[in-house]
Amino acid sequence: MILGGDIGGTKTLLALANETGVVFERRYPSREWDDFPALLRAFLDEAVPGEPITAACLGVAGPVTDNHAKVTYLPWRIDGQALAQAFNLGSVEVVNDFMAAAQGVAALPPEDLVALQEGHAASHAPRLLVGAGTGLGVAALVPEGGGWRTVGGEGGHIGFAPADEEQLAVWRHLHRPGGRVTAENVISGPGLAAIYDSLCKVSPGNTATEPAEIVAAAASGNPLAERALDLFVAAYGAFAGDLALLFMARGGVYLGGGIAPKILPRLQAGGFVRAFRERGAHAGLMPDFPIRVITNERLGLLGALSIAAAHSCNIDSRH
Repeated sequence: MILGGDIGGTKTLLALANETGVVFERRYPSREWDDFPALLRAFLDEAVPGEPITAACLGVAGPVTDNHAKVTYLPWRIDGQALAQAFNLGSVEVVNDFMAAAQGVAALPPEDLVALQEGHAASHAPRLLVGAGTGLGVAALVPEGGGWRTVGGEGGHIGFAPADEEQLAVWRHLHRPGGRVTAENVISGPGLAAIYDSLCKVSPGNTATEPAEIVAAAASGNPLAERALDLFVAAYGAFAGDLALLFMARGGVYLGGGIAPKILPRLQAGGFVRAFRERGAHAGLMPDFPIRVITNERLGLLGALSIAAAHSCNIDSRH
């Protein structure tokens, strides 16, 4: 039996699987729990595995060091070794959530992908995963031997580069003396709210405050909410284009996270691809990059289970 987890500031997905597939799975609102061990105990008590858990992998929304992570938007600390000992798990690997999600990309069926740009996929070129949700995650898959190596990091925390006067106004709205404005400050759920707040400064009287409310208002034809989404989509496309060039991700650019499926019609309207392609001297390269939106919200969980399965096989081979 193996355990997989996708741990984020908004939701946590946990699942148990064996050689036949997933046998038990639950979704939890993360903020309703004081710490992760309490949540894991509740999950295992309900699941009643019945057989030993030989390996676990937890994808965590936050930086990972020495098998330990701090969830970026929660006070939770995830310690792989401590969890293995406390819950009698064979091994627990803690990885960045987008490193886990990247492992799930190759296994996605066509029905879980929506094309924004067909491009010309190169089979042995790097792939890029970018995902806006509560935060902004980034990971890459690069060819290595006959397989793939996952390159994770905290790419969402690089500086935000405004592309026009409206985006510069958002930057000014977010900037604090002595601080900096990151891509995640703009391209995330809180970032969408910040964009809307910035526009409200010059057009007061609007009432939407939460990202979901802004998306709903845009769908109902609210001009300010529509403009906020257009700015968000343009910033998102520009960020993805920058990283696509960084990794030369001719294998494909994949949009994960919780926001993209919820604003799919806006992404398909063309603003994302236009901003993605505006690369100055390198603009001619950009139409060749395939761009896909991932509609399966279980991507991180599936990737974590894949990593746990590989570790379980390694453990079995040593016995």
